[in-house]
Amino acid sequence: MPTASQPLVTIVALCHNHARFLETALDSILTQTYPQLEVFLVDDASTDDSPAILRRYAAAHPGWHLRLLPANVGNCQAFNSAFREAQGEFIIDFATDDVLLPDRVMQQVAAFAEAGPRCGMVYSDAELIDEAGRFVRRHFRRDAHGQLHPRPASGAVFAEVLARYFISTPTMLMRCATLAQLNGYDETLAYEDFDFWVRASRDWDFYFLDAVTTQKRLHPQSMSSKGYRPHDPYLLSTIKVCRKAQVLCRTPAERAALAVRVRWELRQAARHRNFPEARELYRLLRELRAVRPLDWLVGAVLSVI
Repeated sequence: MPTASQPLVTIVALCHNHARFLETALDSILTQTYPQLEVFLVDDASTDDSPAILRRYAAAHPGWHLRLLPANVGNCQAFNSAFREAQGEFIIDFATDDVLLPDRVMQQVAAFAEAGPRCGMVYSDAELIDEAGRFVRRHFRRDAHGQLHPRPASGAVFAEVLARYFISTPTMLMRCATLAQLNGYDETLAYEDFDFWVRASRDWDFYFLDAVTTQKRLHPQSMSSKGYRPHDPYLLSTIKVCRKAQVLCRTPAERAALAVRVRWELRQAARHRNFPEARELYRLLRELRAVRPLDWLVGAVLSVI
């Protein structure tokens, strides 16, 4: 039974056409050294052999909850379908092309205890692996002595998550109360992590655990491989989150941090010829009163395309 020192942790294993990686991912749940786990297997209408593999694992582990969605609804809605039933104090959004290292949950639960009740999310370093499981590099760059420069942010990180990408999404352990306060993921979005970082960090602390807890798989079908290119499927969601952040900003420093993000997204959108989205980002940059000479030049070009 869960205790104060070993609270229940829910793992939501989300699958969409991950058959070739799925057994490795599910076996990594079984090798966790932390005993108090609740597991949901959620298949988002896969068209490969994933449902058969999931059925086999669910039959072998009757305590696991199997959800085979009849239609593809996307990561946010698929995750929420399990989150609404979750009983854990903490929760992992686990894409089943990735791998949990054995001490992942144990280490992160201990980090939550150290961070205290205002902590809404613990994240860590990750190993990036290729399709065959071979090591590529770590998420965070380190010096010759293994030290991080700068050390990833902990505590009140709202401005940091506005300005730059630094959190390895697959490493996150979230507090369920934090997600409940946000009403789960925003199901109108094509992806979840930037929106969670912005909304959660407004009122909750984040904590960086200096350990490698997860292997993130790099392959052409992964979500992260589809952004920052022509017809970017995530750009409209990014703009929507930036608009949310604009409302949440309270200080000039926070608005300046948001301008850094918007400027980056604007230049990427223009570079990849996503012109309608680039125009909307330029409008937002003007509203933030943060247009610089090069931004003005980009805006001038957009006005005649």
